Amino acid sequence: MGSQRISDDADLSLSSMEGVYVAPAVEPRPADGSRPLQLPSVRTGAAVSLLIAALSYAIHYIPAVPFRIVSEHGIRRPISASIIAILVGVFVRNVLPVPGSVGLGCKLIVRRLLPVTIVLAGAGLNLTDIAIIGINALTITILCISVATAAAFYIGRAMGLTSRASLLIGAGTAICGTSAIVAVAPLISAEDEDVTLSIGTVNLLGIVLMFLLPFLGGALHLGDTAFGIWAGTSIHAVPQAVAAGFAFSEQAGTLATLVKLVRVTLLAPFIVALIFLYVRRSNRQRVTVHFSRLIPAFVWGFTATAILNTGQFFPALVFRLAPWLTVHPFTVPMSSTLVDIGNYILTFVMAAMGLEVHIRQLAAVGGKALLVGSIATVVLCVTSLALIKVLIIGW
Repeated sequence: MGSQRISDDADLSLSSMEGVYVAPAVEPRPADGSRPLQLPSVRTGAAVSLLIAALSYAIHYIPAVPFRIVSEHGIRRPISASIIAILVGVFVRNVLPVPGSVGLGCKLIVRRLLPVTIVLAGAGLNLTDIAIIGINALTITILCISVATAAAFYIGRAMGLTSRASLLIGAGTAICGTSAIVAVAPLISAEDEDVTLSIGTVNLLGIVLMFLLPFLGGALHLGDTAFGIWAGTSIHAVPQAVAAGFAFSEQAGTLATLVKLVRVTLLAPFIVALIFLYVRRSNRQRVTVHFSRLIPAFVWGFTATAILNTGQFFPALVFRLAPWLTVHPFTVPMSSTLVDIGNYILTFVMAAMGLEVHIRQLAAVGGKALLVGSIATVVLCVTSLALIKVLIIGW
């Protein structure tokens, strides 16, 4: 039986799109193999990320197609600064001579700041607006989790993958990427090879979905609500779903964040079901599951800010300038300001995330696992879209 631990380099490259989740069980790092994160690495990573974020906003506001599109509905900027930032970050990391310490520093930046963007996104959510679609969205989420897990498991077995690798790919596709894989692996005694293969497959496909879905949503003429639910139920990791949602629109981004966080909270009942359906049937050894650690703290933060916004507890700041100025008094709603701040931080974090991605490591994913993950991902996306058409849009 493997030790469930993958190498630091593989973890840095293959789980770079996750960044926000603390594994339910953490092994102490051996003293002789420790690599403490130095403050200069964080500073250098932050500086490079800040430059990329500034460049991304400059590109985002280019007054030409495809960055600026004028239609009868007004001016649209379909390519968000956060998507540009991660693309530029990936380019810089893999083309220019960037020290490896920059990637290590960026990993800490992502882990610390991405939860902040998620919490701030809650300030743009009015819970009464989703009351009508709440049960339907939850139904879609649960059905998609079941379909994606079953598809990956049975397709993987049919194509010759081990049951453990198939189940890990299914868990990562269905729930929350790397987080689900790391949580499930000890339950099924997965080998290091299975864990690394699954993480690489799920994160590579999640990256593809993050860029592809906003364009498909536009081509399919999906509304903000429909796309937000589609992104939240289909995209693998939390950062990917958040970035894709806000790339489509602010409303879609907030809803995608909410739906994705619901998927994260469903990891706990997923583990319970797995224990009964797979672990006991396979006569696996007894394990201890810390369910309190399966729901990250930022989920509660997001919920709190959403409740505050729904109850209209955020103040509106009124600015009255000097009488000799020609500027009239103006009001700045605190809720929208928090959302804007979150978007700026998100662009900075996406730049740091792009600087973590090592394309050669991602390209090392096995072809058979990638094919299984791809089929399961397509099944998940099609199932989610069909359910949205039936339960949300209405055919």
